[in-house]
Amino acid sequence: MSLLRALATVSGMTLVSRILGFVRDLVIARAFGAGLATDAFFVAFKLPNLLRRLFAEGAFSQAFVPILAEYKNRRGAEETRLLVDHVSGALAVALFIVTVIGVVAAPLIILVTAPGFAETPGKFDLTVALLRVTFPYIFFISLTALAGGILNTYSRFAVPAVTPTLLNLSFIGFALWGAPYFDPPVQALAWAVFAGGIAQLALQVPFLARLGLLPRFRLNLRDEALWRILRQMGPAVFGVSISQVSLVINVIFASFLVTGSVSWLYYADRLMEFPMGLLGAALGTILLPSLAKHHADRSAQAYSGLLDWGLRLTLLLAAPAAVALALLAVPLVATLFHYGAFGVEDVYATRRAVMAYSVGLIGLVMVKVLAPGFYARQDIRTPVKIALLTLGLTQLMNFAFIVPLKHAGLALAIGLGACVNAALLLRGLRRREVYLPQPGWPVFLLKLAIAVYVMSAVLWLATAGDAAWLAMGIAARAANLASVVLLGAVSYFAALWLLGFRIKDFSKRAAE
Repeated sequence: MSLLRALATVSGMTLVSRILGFVRDLVIARAFGAGLATDAFFVAFKLPNLLRRLFAEGAFSQAFVPILAEYKNRRGAEETRLLVDHVSGALAVALFIVTVIGVVAAPLIILVTAPGFAETPGKFDLTVALLRVTFPYIFFISLTALAGGILNTYSRFAVPAVTPTLLNLSFIGFALWGAPYFDPPVQALAWAVFAGGIAQLALQVPFLARLGLLPRFRLNLRDEALWRILRQMGPAVFGVSISQVSLVINVIFASFLVTGSVSWLYYADRLMEFPMGLLGAALGTILLPSLAKHHADRSAQAYSGLLDWGLRLTLLLAAPAAVALALLAVPLVATLFHYGAFGVEDVYATRRAVMAYSVGLIGLVMVKVLAPGFYARQDIRTPVKIALLTLGLTQLMNFAFIVPLKHAGLALAIGLGACVNAALLLRGLRRREVYLPQPGWPVFLLKLAIAVYVMSAVLWLATAGDAAWLAMGIAARAANLASVVLLGAVSYFAALWLLGFRIKDFSKRAAE
């Protein structure tokens, strides 16, 4: 299977999910704005969502997929089936225990993750109530990640990629039609999370059954592979998902800032996650199984070549996305969120966070590509050291930036921290000669810089002043934003074509 085609498939499905995600955020912003209720919900949703990224899609997937690929390629169907059964049984029991603890300890969790809320009793109590509804999401979505890891290992990329759309549809439905039936109305969003988790897990079941890998509950705590996965999960939490840990710490900082700060960071984070999902998550998803296969085959040259391919695609797509995100911050925020209770002040506050995030977008995407380069080889020590160093540096930057830049300083610290993380991961791969750059990088970077400059000039000329976007109606904003984005994309890819780039140059086949 062509990796470029797989990337297009995963990115396409992710695009659908992201578009629905923006519709979801538009609906939430219009109905609830940015205030006490949304601050409470975003904190209540952030923790189970963080656990999803850390333990389910982050640490668990990075530890599970290489070992599953090893069993699939070397040990045969029966041992692979036993591995799936044993891992799913242990995971289900552990998740049930964690879920019960999370629901019971909700007040303590909020006191730790958003201590500033305790100064406003109504805000604290509401956040606790919402967390008790959203926390079981970690149970459903972690089992969904297990299923997705199996499907991706067998090159069934489309189903896991489209699964997140169900959560967004649940949000939209509950926000539009369920809110009047809840008191307070923001409770509808919490129940949307619960229902969305169940729907996502249910979608995976028939596809696992077709592969003959629908898990059977078999609890065997002596399974060798299960303990190998567990030993790697701890380090993978730091190595892959360090930016998510920083996001939670940012909530602690933001809880002491003016009301609305948590929500502004959330909306900016949603914009930043659009290219992150299309590029970083998609590339990491398709690279890991092939890297694991090359490592199992002891094919060092193919391994290095695949990493080089991933890095070039990352820069080719993430660099223009970062620049466009900064230049189009107000048009994007105004078009997506400036409705109802989401006022002009909210637009400008969110813009500052978006521009800060854009500084580190390339680093955030590159981490998703470079981290699999270690975990496919089951190297756990290097990413741990790098992640711990990055986390400490990010918190130092938080203290340095929060006073002059407020909430935007927190976003800037995450972006710069991700760039340091990516640089150290790259240096680690090169020093171990796991990754040897292919010829042509200086010319590639020069041509890329020219194309990005051309796109930037076109966007600068095509974008009207900020005030004009705020004065436009809904239809005018959407039409103008679509035309500006299209113009920027056409100018960028036309410049690349004139500079000699061709799609066939990036063709790559997945390891079979």
